Amino acid sequence: MVDSSNFDENSDVGYQPSHSSVDQNDHSLTETASYSPISGDSLPYCRSNSEVSNFSEHIEDNGYASGESSPFRWNTAKHGGSQASLSRLGMKQRRDSSDGKPDVLDLLDLELEMMKERFSKILLGEDMSGGGKGVCTAVTISNSITNLYATVFGQNLKLEPLKPEKKAMWKREMNCLLSVCDYIVEFAPTAQYLDDGTIVEMMTSRARSDIYINLPAIQKLEAMLLEILESFDDTEFWYAEQGSISGNSTRSRGGSFRKVVQRKDEKWWLPVPCVHPGGISNDSRKHLIEKRDCANQIHKASMAINSSILAEMDIPETYMANLPKSGRACLGDTIYRCMCATEKFSPDNLLESLKISSEHEALELADRVESSMYTWRRKACSSHSKSSWNKVKDIMADTDRNDKNYVLAEKAETFLVCLKQRYPELSQTSLDTCKIQYNRDVGKAILESYSRVLESLAFNIVSWIEDVLYADKSMRNQVV
Repeated sequence: MVDSSNFDENSDVGYQPSHSSVDQNDHSLTETASYSPISGDSLPYCRSNSEVSNFSEHIEDNGYASGESSPFRWNTAKHGGSQASLSRLGMKQRRDSSDGKPDVLDLLDLELEMMKERFSKILLGEDMSGGGKGVCTAVTISNSITNLYATVFGQNLKLEPLKPEKKAMWKREMNCLLSVCDYIVEFAPTAQYLDDGTIVEMMTSRARSDIYINLPAIQKLEAMLLEILESFDDTEFWYAEQGSISGNSTRSRGGSFRKVVQRKDEKWWLPVPCVHPGGISNDSRKHLIEKRDCANQIHKASMAINSSILAEMDIPETYMANLPKSGRACLGDTIYRCMCATEKFSPDNLLESLKISSEHEALELADRVESSMYTWRRKACSSHSKSSWNKVKDIMADTDRNDKNYVLAEKAETFLVCLKQRYPELSQTSLDTCKIQYNRDVGKAILESYSRVLESLAFNIVSWIEDVLYADKSMRNQVV
């Protein structure tokens, strides 16, 4: 079980942001307006820190998305089928509106133009010059999902239902992006019975196995997370910006709980949860604990799906080419001597002896261990003429298990697994980032980015609930 009490002190679950991004310890995506969606520099990735969606645009409160249904769902039969057909073909019908408000066809044209622009950016690979220098489709869609998440959930820093216009945007644009999966199929033989009783074998298409298994599961996790947020419509706690409460607030008699600010003072921009003197009721506390445990399980499930998708991605040749020549030089003499010791290797004891003090140190160590592991694996297979990593994987089973490089690679892998278990919220390693950057499989890109953003949302929900429970416990202790 993930230690929820330390959530707000862990680093962000995902890729390391660039220097222009927000604090890497932030799980809440606070700044979403400084990134240009048409920039070709969409990397490095960050699991939960992304700026502005290149598939999304900010929706004004007076737009059609503010609680109203999408114009695609409106019944255009009232205006005649021919007019709707002309509108879909881009031949705008000019109508005089007596009340000065845009009619249905105008709004439909506006939505169609927005969708054209967004899909054009995807097809161009974020290269607005059209010179073919954009990123591949898989990376573009991955960026679109990540940036859409930043746009919709980036300013959502409280336990409260998602705004209707934001929820409508998320549903509408995710449906468009996920529609690509409907056309990712594989062929499988099926038996067909003819009228005369003859059985023939025919190839029929079906959803690719990884999409068929993982996509419904991820969509279910998304629905559960949105349901958790919706359950906090009427609460016994409230929020104060930067530890202060407005003087005209009717709920400010208890004052703000300043210890929450001290508890995570590096996140001064986050609103502070406040409760009345004496804390919240038992029913409300039980509800919070139940939703925290649920979100925690969703977080673990999202992490498992994301890790499995990343494991299936091919290791880029660029990563293999840049591996250090010596695994010992990469790891350091201390760790290397522990791995070469004759007695049984204990990764837990090694971790204890290293005395890692921060998530940043843990991530740096994970990168070094992973690089050393693949360096030793490559050396173990150096006697073979096959150089491609995909071919190296196939011949690893035939490698002599008594080979020193093979043994060191196995110990490094065991140590890496132990390190990730000790720090479950560890950001993704350089190898994971490289895999996504050079991935060309659109289906895997969608599954990876979709599970990653839900992982981040689940983590944030757990952290917010922990903050409220912490404030409640402290206020009850003050009464005693």
